[in-house]
Amino acid sequence: MPEYLSPGVYVEEVDRGTKPIEAVGTSTAAFIGQSAKGPVNESVFITNWSQFTRTFGDFKDSPYLAHAVYGFFNNGGSRCFVNNVGGLDGAAAVAGEEGAKPAKGKAAPAKGGGAADLPKLFIGEDHGPGARSGLKCFEEIDEISLVAAPGMTDPAIQDALLTHCELKKDRFAILDSAETIEKGGVDKLGKPRDTQYGAYYFPWIQVYDPNKGNIFVPPSGHMTGIYARSDTERGVHKAPANEIVRGALGLKYTISKGEQDILNPKGINCIRDFSKRGRGIRVWGARTLSSDASWRYINVRRLFIMVEASIEIGTQWCVFEPNDHTLWKKITRDIKAFLYRVWRSGALFGQSPEEAFYVKCDDETNPPAVRDAGQVIVEIGLCPVKPAEFVIFRIGQWQGGSDIAE
Repeated sequence: MPEYLSPGVYVEEVDRGTKPIEAVGTSTAAFIGQSAKGPVNESVFITNWSQFTRTFGDFKDSPYLAHAVYGFFNNGGSRCFVNNVGGLDGAAAVAGEEGAKPAKGKAAPAKGGGAADLPKLFIGEDHGPGARSGLKCFEEIDEISLVAAPGMTDPAIQDALLTHCELKKDRFAILDSAETIEKGGVDKLGKPRDTQYGAYYFPWIQVYDPNKGNIFVPPSGHMTGIYARSDTERGVHKAPANEIVRGALGLKYTISKGEQDILNPKGINCIRDFSKRGRGIRVWGARTLSSDASWRYINVRRLFIMVEASIEIGTQWCVFEPNDHTLWKKITRDIKAFLYRVWRSGALFGQSPEEAFYVKCDDETNPPAVRDAGQVIVEIGLCPVKPAEFVIFRIGQWQGGSDIAE
């Protein structure tokens, strides 16, 4: 309360407006892989292909990383962080040691990333700021929304990616299947563990390599670009499926409808070739790895990630404010205004805001025991739109309403 000690006119600024909650970005990717060039265990911000080649070299300098980043930008991506874990041609350095000099790593550039200590390079270690390696380098970057380790099909590495996303709760993992099916048909194709923070894609795609000609590469880089493109053109609530895979010349395996009938219920998203129908190579699946029906679809999980992160950042002003009805009304007003914009964008189901969401912050959610603990509890309910995965047309004969009269 200001003091008024002498007669006069005083002007005060009063903050009575709303504090808009801005939606966080959803298309910044993070790639972790191996390259013979560039810094090791350092997250480098990359905005175009030319910048990547200047920093990490070309296609010949990495088994999968370069093609993944190229596919990302070619399919609509614009921002990504790249972490080179080393292990190729003496590019690896000892993590966590000051002044560590590059030394020849034990991980050899084997096909498919196979090496005994490859999971150790990718999982990394945390020795504090400036001394992190592998996936640990991404923990200090809040802008990341998508994470991929192109070509890494080792169960330990994929589990580490999923665990990283589950702990951070603000990002989503895109995983690759193995390049070849070792035994039997697609019914023998395994998948990573159950989680709502990751998606799994099969099969590998064929692209052009300037040095080797047509080769097969893991789809995660191209898929990450499709996620970014879909977010930009339609919004995070649109499932990143039924989208053209730019740069794809073919597929390692041609999947039939019957084979996808086996894979889709397992949460294995297929990439299919519809060229004979004039529709090209498209992503034909939009499921997470979760067995929980509430989190079955990629767009639902990513929508909630966006909403949760946006509200968390946009309501930081509430901390240490007087915990009373005035604060509760301000919080409710700001969150409702944000969710109203989300509903108008088509992300929530309902013909009116009341059908699409609700925000509750009152005496019921904040009884004296909660207030005495220094807490404010806000209950929010959302009704997300879900993709039309199965479109069914019921067609029958109709007599046309004909009438016969004498």
